[in-house]
Amino acid sequence: MRRYEVHLQPEEREQLLRITCAGTAPARKITRARILLKADEGRRHDAIAEECDVSTVTVTTVCRQFQTERLQAIERKRPNRVYERKLDGEAEAHIIALACSAPPEGRGRWTLRLLRDEAVRLEIVEQVCHETIRATLKKTNSSLGRSVPIAFPLKQARSL
Repeated sequence: MRRYEVHLQPEEREQLLRITCAGTAPARKITRARILLKADEGRRHDAIAEECDVSTVTVTTVCRQFQTERLQAIERKRPNRVYERKLDGEAEAHIIALACSAPPEGRGRWTLRLLRDEAVRLEIVEQVCHETIRATLKKTNSSLGRSVPIAFPLKQARSL
């Protein structure tokens, strides 16, 4: 594994010491601050990993990120994932309408897989997973024909 050198400026070292001593930051941030402080002292990555109770890969990653991001390397980042939507608003509306319609002959109700197959057959979508159908239907407030429990006043409920 390549070893990344860490050389902190005095103000950076001071800021990291404040983070580790205050103890009010998230644990991940404190651990990463400790890693950078120990790396600045010239310790080996495997020794830092043992002292901070992390893997050597984590130490190497923090030190590598420090090279480009400086102190931003200790901050929590959201993943850089962007998911492509499989269904647009029109397709969602078609699937919801399909789910509210009468089920196929010989079936008591629509299943997610039946809805998926019907959506593909009707060319609403080219291909879709049943979990996408589930997530779409979950966003609606529709009961899809299922009975809603009736709330009885407390006195009447006891007499039943």
